[in-house]
Amino acid sequence: MSIEQSIIEGVERLGILLPDGAVERLAAYLALLERWNRAYNLTAVRDPDAMVIRHLLDSLSILPWIDGPRVLDVGSGAGLPGIPLAVARPGLEFCLLDSNGKRTRFLTQVVAELQMKNVEVVRSRVEDYQPAPLFNSVVSRAFATLADLWASAGRLCAPTGRLLAMKGVFPDDELARLPPGYVLAGVYPLHVPNLEAERCLVHLAPAPVSRD
Repeated sequence: MSIEQSIIEGVERLGILLPDGAVERLAAYLALLERWNRAYNLTAVRDPDAMVIRHLLDSLSILPWIDGPRVLDVGSGAGLPGIPLAVARPGLEFCLLDSNGKRTRFLTQVVAELQMKNVEVVRSRVEDYQPAPLFNSVVSRAFATLADLWASAGRLCAPTGRLLAMKGVFPDDELARLPPGYVLAGVYPLHVPNLEAERCLVHLAPAPVSRD
């Protein structure tokens, strides 16, 4: 089975509709990632078929919870989940934030080759990043603990925004250690086709400001 066919079947099983040309762009992204990975070790996943499952489909599984128009991918790394989400939703604005130079160079190359006009790449530590305006959705795929993520990136959410953290098993311990200032909106199981590992999405929101 071709990579494009694997993407098509996986996306159908997720119940997601992609715009015209998205499958080809996602396949082109994986080809770039595979090529750059040989020199820069951007991801431990080497097999293209595994990349479809563990990178593309895993990223796209959170699409129903993405709210726009502005979306921030914190610690984007190789562009996950930001690149697949931006391909799937070209009408939203995505910012891919990472402090590592080789990763942001790769992301800049992806944006140029795929002609992604809805994506901005920013090299910065999340603690130093000062965007204006704030984001409707702040997403992370492999960014430390929930407490660390909220402490460093919670401020980047708009007052009505959402912070979405992709996790493996249900993070009871991490949720218990969260500082005040947030509302737990939900923890949603993610069903990634052909992935046996447990996955979930934690949805945090800024606590309402008291008017008293």
